[in-house]
Amino acid sequence: MAYTPELNQQYSCTLRRIAWALDVPMTVAIKMVLDHTANAIESAKVCEKCRDKTRCHECAFCKKNNCEGGQEL
Repeated sequence: MAYTPELNQQYSCTLRRIAWALDVPMTVAIKMVLDHTANAIESAKVCEKCRDKTRCHECAFCKKNNCEGGQEL
């Protein structure tokens, strides 16, 4: 894992409840939340403001937007 952010009590509590509702572990729930968010945000805006063009091939926004740095899908 590249980065492990700490969640405060409020967000940990919220994530735990999302996981319970979806009947999945918290590690799966956070991935689902991020996937859902990536689908909800305008990808072109994210790609435009991106500061790391070296990982476009791994980025959900780039794949959705077919950005300059990513591989054409």
